[in-house]
Amino acid sequence: MAGAFGGERGLTLIELLVAMAMAGLVMTATVTLLLAGQAAHAVGSARAEATQSARVALERMGSELRHAGYDPQGARFEPILVAEPARVTLQRDLNENGVIDTTRERITYLLRGTVLRREAGGGAQPLAEGVSGLQLTYYDRAGAPTTDPARVASVGIRVEVARATALPLAPIVMETRVRFRNERRPEPPR
Repeated sequence: MAGAFGGERGLTLIELLVAMAMAGLVMTATVTLLLAGQAAHAVGSARAEATQSARVALERMGSELRHAGYDPQGARFEPILVAEPARVTLQRDLNENGVIDTTRERITYLLRGTVLRREAGGGAQPLAEGVSGLQLTYYDRAGAPTTDPARVASVGIRVEVARATALPLAPIVMETRVRFRNERRPEPPR
């Protein structure tokens, strides 16, 4: 078809449909790549959050467990009161008065649902969310597993954290073993 500008041709309906179909394919590919990028970002973000939650939980629990049994006055209290597979209660005399204050110096870590909680007298506060598993293993001075709180000299902590995402995400698992710095030593024979 001859145009108004001397011999130029316009587009036929078939050419226009082919161009629109090609543009649609390019746009579909672009949107698919964008969605895949967003999904990858969501998975990466969830994985980073899970790693950070596990790290914070291990660091806080480990730090406080290392100081379990801190007893500068020699009051001879037990460092660990409760030694269960998913709950531990520890004591330490932070104000050095020889008496355990249950609102500050007695701490319990426990898993309720998917929230790891720290309770220190004022109610259980969330420490980490999305926790799918907490396993505490207790060891005596010889390194043998024990369930007797009075014999505990170190604690193995295993935290498993998983975040919900559109794509399946393997849980983040971190573990450590903490030895008490202030472990009560038996008195020498007289």
